Amino acid sequence: TQSLAAGLFFAGHVVLWELCVIGFVNGVAAAVFQPGVASTLPRLAADVQGANAAIRIAESAAQLAGPALAGLLVGFASPGGVFAAHAGTYAVSALCLLLLRLRPLPPDTLVATGRALRDFRADLVRGWREFRSRTWLWAVIAIWCLYMIAVNGPVVPLVATEVVQHHGARAYGLVNSALGAGTVIGGLLALRLRPRRMLRAGALSLCLYFTFPGAVGLGLGVPAMSAGAALAGAGMSFWGVMWATSVLTQVPPETLNRIHAYDVAGSLAMMPVGQALAGPAAVLLGADRVLLVAAVISLAVVALLLAVPAIRDLVRADASPALS
Repeated sequence: TQSLAAGLFFAGHVVLWELCVIGFVNGVAAAVFQPGVASTLPRLAADVQGANAAIRIAESAAQLAGPALAGLLVGFASPGGVFAAHAGTYAVSALCLLLLRLRPLPPDTLVATGRALRDFRADLVRGWREFRSRTWLWAVIAIWCLYMIAVNGPVVPLVATEVVQHHGARAYGLVNSALGAGTVIGGLLALRLRPRRMLRAGALSLCLYFTFPGAVGLGLGVPAMSAGAALAGAGMSFWGVMWATSVLTQVPPETLNRIHAYDVAGSLAMMPVGQALAGPAAVLLGADRVLLVAAVISLAVVALLLAVPAIRDLVRADASPALS
């Protein structure tokens, strides 16, 4: 898709519907890819939490460097050059995945997987049974749907609009850089800290997120917004590591693909809904009020997560029985 977009820009013939179709196909491909690649992590690393934290740090560093590199490419080349470079990074990533050497699955897992491949309907039923049997799992995903619709979905476009309109594009770049720096800090903390109840610790870290939409909604200056973005990034990054590690270590390997599929479908798929509702809500209430409401709801989401005993009391898989 990125190669196609590069070709369109190089040809000088780009219309909106073509970019929308490319974006749609890209989204479908990502939704198919994500469950599969995420479920390979336990077969690559003995320390799943450390590996998740390292991935989060690498992603954050790339997000910090990516906009600057894209700006240089646009300045010295063209938008087509940016998409061509992006396509090149996908090619390198694919090569790296092909070179991976995964530890073999246990024999009983291979047998179960083979049966599932022969019976797609049984595969779906089995995945749903595993999903439904873990209260902490489906409860987090259900609550995360609310978070995506009412918090993250509106915050992404409205923060961009508010900061650029009132402070300029450079200020928005600084705020985004602070967000990326915060995610690096959150990843580093996740490398260091090993809480026994991971989801409880992760949920508490999400309290930091309200500072970001709150600062923008209150119309504070760029330093305050950047500080709020850094705190939000740290909280989200720490939660992300705690959540991903809990899923990878608490769910049987043979069902990880299906569980991740439910995760993507039930939570991340809600973000476009929130983004679509952000515009009408901003027209009706004002973008600043919508952001303040999102900040309050982000704290309510933390309260909901901590109110579910299965979430707050889930003990990490490698905890000592004497401690749990």
